[in-house]
Parts: sequence; structure tokens; C-alpha cells
Amino acid sequence: MTLETKNSDVKKKEKHDESIVHSHYACTVGAAYSVSAIKGAVPIANCGPGCMYKQFFFLSFDNGFQGTAGVSGGNIPSANVGENDIVFGGSKKLDDLIKASIGVVKGDLYVVLTGCSGELVGDDVGSVVRKYQQNGYPVVYADTGGFKGSNLDGHELVVNAIIDQYVGSYNGPKEAGLINLWLETPYFNQNWRGDYLEMVRILRASGFRVNVLFGPESGGVKEWKNIPKADFNLLISAWNGLKIVKHLEKKYHQRYLHVPILPIGEEATTAFIRQVVEFAGIDNTKAEKFISEESRIYYYFLEHFSNFFSEYWYGLPAKFATVTNSTDNLALTKFLSDQIGLIPVKQIITDNPPDEARDKIRTIYSNLGEDISLDVEFHEDGYKVEDSLKKTDFGNGVPLILASSWEADVARELKALLIEVGTPSTETLIINRSFIGYRGALSLIERIYSQAVGGK
Repeated sequence: MTLETKNSDVKKKEKHDESIVHSHYACTVGAAYSVSAIKGAVPIANCGPGCMYKQFFFLSFDNGFQGTAGVSGGNIPSANVGENDIVFGGSKKLDDLIKASIGVVKGDLYVVLTGCSGELVGDDVGSVVRKYQQNGYPVVYADTGGFKGSNLDGHELVVNAIIDQYVGSYNGPKEAGLINLWLETPYFNQNWRGDYLEMVRILRASGFRVNVLFGPESGGVKEWKNIPKADFNLLISAWNGLKIVKHLEKKYHQRYLHVPILPIGEEATTAFIRQVVEFAGIDNTKAEKFISEESRIYYYFLEHFSNFFSEYWYGLPAKFATVTNSTDNLALTKFLSDQIGLIPVKQIITDNPPDEARDKIRTIYSNLGEDISLDVEFHEDGYKVEDSLKKTDFGNGVPLILASSWEADVARELKALLIEVGTPSTETLIINRSFIGYRGALSLIERIYSQAVGGK
């Protein structure tokens, strides 16, 4: 190899290191889909042409073909900011868009999200929106320029904007046993609808009343007005949402319980229920009855699965890798290693958590279960993800990779079983799917071992 060739290779690598290919998250304005997940809420995008359509394809259509309801997909009102707006300002155009949206699109709440163009040129979105607020219209705004981070960061910005500008102040009493549930980022976590259904079922059966703020169980925008009345906020997430519950703690003096790992399976779900009941200080009779019944059913099915597991041993995966966001990565790795007995060999987190969250995630992985201590990698770049997987030793068995569609090529190269659990997901249709709790764990086992015996 000549020196010229070596220098060329170095330049190529340096050039690649400056960019990200195959990103596993959308940009900040993708939080429009957090708005779409609230019944009665209408996102209004103050961004460039095509921005919303790109968010739709990445977060919904190419992420489990989740479908759309209400104002989402191709019908989100957008300013389609162009060159004239960048040169002369787009405030007038935005004003016209808000007025037209209120007149044409029926909604209980309108949320203006500003993309890169509007923020870079300094459009005063706040002054435009405040005019509508002063006239009694339910319009709020959030500065969600794409350079501020991912759609997960945008999710926190939008939620806190709704709390400040729509929910407002509250000095009344807290209601014992009432929880604000903050679970997953809608659409980004492709199982979010099914997970919200299952978590609400678990909490209600354990003796709680739940403010459900997103998804099919939610009462919609009006339910957000009940947020300040809750006894506490329950956040089930590795890191995303902490800014929300800390904001609520400061604004309404609400305590919060942060559970960093989604519960999957009997052991984790039972421990989770008892943790929440103890934190709330409510009577545990109803919760223990529910735990007993759900555990009985869970082990009934698991016993039947164990027959398959012991007999159909040839060709089943023994080692696995997880490539997905922080919350799902922790939950899937803990369940498969701690409860199913598979061996984790590579854990890659792709949602770019902040530094302080990374330190906490590393600590959790170092003590994930009995005799389970793992290292974890953080990669935004799909190129680096593939490179890391290629270098992983899966032994002589069939590798199991829980990842996204971006990892399909490397999975084929490794002759691995690929289970799509991350964003994007183009080979899976998701209507009402959940892998959490007692019931979701059984669905996850079905999904993995159906693939292992040849089905898709």
C-alpha cells in the first residue's frame, strides 16, 4: 500500500467520522408525532417543505407501518418555509397558517412546532401565538429546531410547553392513588400503543387511577388538565422524560418515581408493581391478588414453552445482541439474559442519551442481574453499529440480533436471526403489540422462537 493510498483511507475515515449514516432517531421537530398521539391535539409545523413528510415516513410508515389517526401523516398543517420567508421573515405566513388551521381543522389544542428554518432566522413565534392565546384560543408553541437534538428531546420540549401554556397553574389538592403515566415516546417506540394499554391495565388492576396522556386509553386533551391533581408522576424510561417529571416537581410540587427499566416477564413486573405500591403508600391487597393471578397464568404458559425449549434445542440461538434505544435495550437485555438464559454479547444504544444518563445506564448494565455485568456501547452512526456487530463473537450457534431494519444487511452477513425492535422497522406491521408486563413477555418469546424455527 502506498503512502498516498494510506492518506486517502485516513481522509475517508475522518470524513465519515464527521457525519452520521443510518440514524436511529428523527430530528427534534419529529415531536409533532407526540402531539398527534394526544387525542384532540393538532400539530402545526413552522418548518421547511418536506420536513413533516420525512418525519411521517421515519417515525410511522417505515416504523412498523403504525398508521395515523387525527392530524398526522400527510395532513399536518405546515408553513413550508421557503427562501422568501428566510430572507424577509415568516411570521405573517405562520399567522395565516394558524388562522387557517383553527378554521379548517377541528381540534381541542393546537401546538406550533418550529423547525430549523424558523429558528435560524429568528421568527418570533411566541408573539404570533400569544395573540391567539390572549383571544382565548388553545394554541401553544415549542421551539423544536432540528439542531437541538432528536425527536426524544423534542418530546420533552413539547410536553413542557403544553404544561406551561395550556395546563397552567394549579393550587388545589393532590388526589391519592392518582398517577400521571409517562411511558414511551409515541411513534418512536414502535410498541407504544400496546405498551400504554398493558401498563394502564397493570396499574389499574394494582389499585391505581391513571392519567393516560397518550394513546387509545387517553381521554385526550382534557385529561392533561388533570396532571396537577395527581399524587405523583411515574416515569418508566431510561432517561427520556426526566426533564418532564422534574419540571412538574418544580411547578406543582409533585413527587416522581423514576423506573429506568421497562418490566418484562413475571419477576420484573411483580417487582415493579410492588415498588410502585410501596412508593405510593396504598394498600397492597388488590395488587397482591393481581400478581398472584397473573403469575399463575404466566407460568402455565411458560411451562408449555419449556417443553419446546428442552426438545427443540438444535439451531436455537444462545447468544444475542441488542441494537436499539436506551429504554428498550435495557429491558430486552435484562429479560433475555436474566429470565430466558440467553447470553448477551453486544449491547449498542442508538438514541444518543446525554452524558449523565450514559453514566447511569452503564451503572445499571454493570449490575443488570444475578452474576450479569455487561459493557454497553453508544453509537448514533449506523456504520459504527454494523462494524461493531461484525466484530462480535457469537460462537458457533445462530446469532440473535434485536435491532432495526438498518441492521438487516449485517444480520444476513452473519446468518443471524433479526427481530425488529428498533427504529426504523420496515419488515414488521404493528397494530397492537407489546413486549412488556406478564402478557407481553410471552408475545416476545413467541416472536423470537417463531423466527428461530423458520417462520417470520
